[in-house]
Amino acid sequence: MTTLAFDDAGVDVVYEGTEFRLERALIEEAVGKPYPDVTDHEVLQMVAEQPNLQGEPRRIADII
Repeated sequence: MTTLAFDDAGVDVVYEGTEFRLERALIEEAVGKPYPDVTDHEVLQMVAEQPNLQGEPRRIADII
């Protein structure tokens, strides 16, 4: 299971029992758009090889 916790500076991730942080600049560079416009699904795809994408994607701006 993967857990994502969003804030203004980045995302705290727990992936298969390992905790780490993805900084805002890294996410923006990887996705190619401003952090607030990135979706939770896009971040999950950065973390997991075969993510379980359930429901509608939500923009980070709407989450925080």
